[in-house]
Amino acid sequence: MLDVNKQYKEMTVHDAADYLDVSADTIRRWAKKGLIRASRNENNHRVFSTEELIRVKNKYKNTKLEGNYKIHQAKKNKYKIIELFSGAGGLALGLENAGFNSKLLVEIDKDSVNTLRQNRPKWNVINDDIANVSFKKYKDKIDVVAGGFPCQAFSYAGKSLGFEDARGTLFYEFARCIKEVRPKIALGENVRGLLKHDGGRTLSSMIKILNDLGYRVKYKYLRSQFMDVPQKRERLFIIGIRDDLKIDHLFPIEKDYTVSMRDALHKCPQAEGYIYNDRKKKIMEMVPEGGCWRDLPIKFQKEYMMKSFYLGGGKTGMARRLSWNEPSLTLTCNPAQKQTERCHPSETRPLNTREYARIQTFPDNWEFIGSKSSQYKQIGNAVPVNLGYYMGRALYTMLSGRKDDYVVCKKLMDENVMQTSLF
Repeated sequence: MLDVNKQYKEMTVHDAADYLDVSADTIRRWAKKGLIRASRNENNHRVFSTEELIRVKNKYKNTKLEGNYKIHQAKKNKYKIIELFSGAGGLALGLENAGFNSKLLVEIDKDSVNTLRQNRPKWNVINDDIANVSFKKYKDKIDVVAGGFPCQAFSYAGKSLGFEDARGTLFYEFARCIKEVRPKIALGENVRGLLKHDGGRTLSSMIKILNDLGYRVKYKYLRSQFMDVPQKRERLFIIGIRDDLKIDHLFPIEKDYTVSMRDALHKCPQAEGYIYNDRKKKIMEMVPEGGCWRDLPIKFQKEYMMKSFYLGGGKTGMARRLSWNEPSLTLTCNPAQKQTERCHPSETRPLNTREYARIQTFPDNWEFIGSKSSQYKQIGNAVPVNLGYYMGRALYTMLSGRKDDYVVCKKLMDENVMQTSLF
């Protein structure tokens, strides 16, 4: 048995399998599913840290795996937030559940705005292109400006990479709001792919702009499946703190457990959803729980995959049936798309809209307005509510000065916590 108390430079798949008393194939499968964090060494082999092996052992050997589904809420606090690109309210609701007071939300999609207004009639929601919205009246009155701006490459007019270089992008509007409001903290949210977008130059430019506006920046990607969300979904959070404030950057600590689909969908209300045509249903009935196209007989693999059958890559999202005992795969805007199938674990149908909402940790009374496709899109694009809650609790800890259970990120370069040493 591997002794993790000894100093190991790196631990291989077989080391991890030995310590966790599982097969090497199980370790590889967990790594592919995002259930254990791996890195790559100079030979491109998977390696694992001591801390990660201890965490996984606690999770799989010592913790209760059922009964973990809960939508968290905290007491109200005094801090005020403006949120941009609000969508159907996943981040807004998560921050409200963390105790924050919403003073303004801006969203261009009409159905999403109607969803926000239906569920929170007292919220001040503007339905408009953000470029048309002035924020000057909120100057020095807001604690946090938050926004999940889309990932767009900048047009480089020169080497300065300044505020005006971002003009025409939605990040520019996010930065303009920060410039006009001067909040204590700016919170940006995006997909993990922003880290490598345009060779990393897009993120570097965003950080430089926030620095120029007077904010010191750190960022980290968080894995939703370890934040009480029954879904494997990674989001990148960027935190800018105003230079005149002595506040540490804080991010939530990942839990030592995940929430299963079984817990998430227990007594889930009935709802409308997509259905399969007869032929697709017949094929999907052959896929076992947790399986994909690879579990089909070869004849049906070729029929279902068509030209994709002869191409490289795993393509494990195709003909994918989810597993009761694991978190869901990342939800997309359509659970019946061929490339990213999200089939119910035991029933042969795509997940319905209420199941989608449960997996995103929206409460059952959160009503989505619009067509069926619009509802799927609103839910699929949302920040998971519990993820927003935990990020909100970190923001509260930062603003209040209370050191609760969140990590102070002081190291220059942690495994996945980075500062602005990008240039």
